[in-house]
Amino acid sequence: MKRLLLASANWFPAWVLTAALLALWQPALFAWFGGPWIVWGLAVVMLGMGLTLSVEDFAAVLRMPRAAALGFVAQYTIMPLIGWGVAKALSLPPDFAVGLILVACCPGGTASNVVTYLARANVALSVVMTTCSTLAAVVMTPLLTERLAGAYIPVDGWGMFLTTAQVVLAPVLLGLLLHHKAPKLTEFVLPAGPLVSVLLISMIVGSIVGQNSAAIFEHGKQLLLAVFILHAGGFALGYVVTRLFRYDRTTARTVSIEVGMQNSGLGAVLAKTHFAANPLTAVPSALSSVCHSLLGSLLAGIWRLSAGKEQSPR
Repeated sequence: MKRLLLASANWFPAWVLTAALLALWQPALFAWFGGPWIVWGLAVVMLGMGLTLSVEDFAAVLRMPRAAALGFVAQYTIMPLIGWGVAKALSLPPDFAVGLILVACCPGGTASNVVTYLARANVALSVVMTTCSTLAAVVMTPLLTERLAGAYIPVDGWGMFLTTAQVVLAPVLLGLLLHHKAPKLTEFVLPAGPLVSVLLISMIVGSIVGQNSAAIFEHGKQLLLAVFILHAGGFALGYVVTRLFRYDRTTARTVSIEVGMQNSGLGAVLAKTHFAANPLTAVPSALSSVCHSLLGSLLAGIWRLSAGKEQSPR
């Protein structure tokens, strides 16, 4: 299982980037994966996350409350404010501005735990932070999006709450239930979980990029700059803030990864569901998935080498 998990994580950026490039070249390749497929795809990814959780993971919050609280606050302050600030500073068109703010208000990405493992950071803390931010997303993502993006176009906060509960909370809780009530089934399914998640996220990215390829070609440079600043800022400030609170480098790296990597799939689903009249709002989420995957993997490699040097005898 660990080998499969590691292999899937190593190739995650390549899969996502390949899907995006193929969708730009041949949009029809991903045309079939739209509408309900995107929603169900994310629900399966969230179910896979739930299968990896146990009651002990929630109890772990009590063993590291300050670090978990710091990561939680950083997740829902740093990224939303950067998203809002970048949208303003770059004068993004309303659809792109709302899409950028939306993905910035999403919880930590499902791949952050694996990237944390690759970086030799604190995996237990990463799991705690992902769990907390994901469960809180039912309230925090709609609330923050409505407050920060409502000036651009009307935002249905209540509708987003219900959708988030359906595609995030319900599958995660179902996975948690199966983990404890059907351990043999969980043990059988779990090894394939990382690879299935990677493929589904790649399909979601390909579908959205393909459907909006013309707009991406027209506004690609501006969008890529906005998404890059969002994630680079999240990685950097997540690390700096944690160090300012006098935590060690390992904890700072963990918080950095968790803050910098968003659940772009959730952003895409919410955009497609609640901004159907403004289809371009989903584009920042698709580009976000590519960007944070590449940046996170790059940081993981750098920090993995750095951790090895720090642990080696002098």
